[in-house]
Amino acid sequence: MTTSTMQPTINHHLDTQGLICPEPVMMLHRIMRQADGGDVVEILATDPATTRDIPNFCRHLGHELLNQETLAENVSLDIDPDEITVAGDNEILTNNTLYRYLVKKKGA
Repeated sequence: MTTSTMQPTINHHLDTQGLICPEPVMMLHRIMRQADGGDVVEILATDPATTRDIPNFCRHLGHELLNQETLAENVSLDIDPDEITVAGDNEILTNNTLYRYLVKKKGA
């Protein structure tokens, strides 16, 4: 007997690369409100805070975190420096770790 690992069908894609807290979770919350119960959202993020925030988001709101993984390190971001600022920082990061999450919206 052969066992196959089925990949879930991804219904929504959310690319938050280059965005910092709280934007990735705010954008995920917006998509989850629009999604149907059982829909799967794929999130790509470079903010290390998402490794804590997205699992907490799922736990708090009852969604299922299907997968959390690190895809790559030292990912170059082609982002206008004016778009990413942190109070007090004089330096903008141009290389980050790329994280991927799959979140399944709780049923109705």
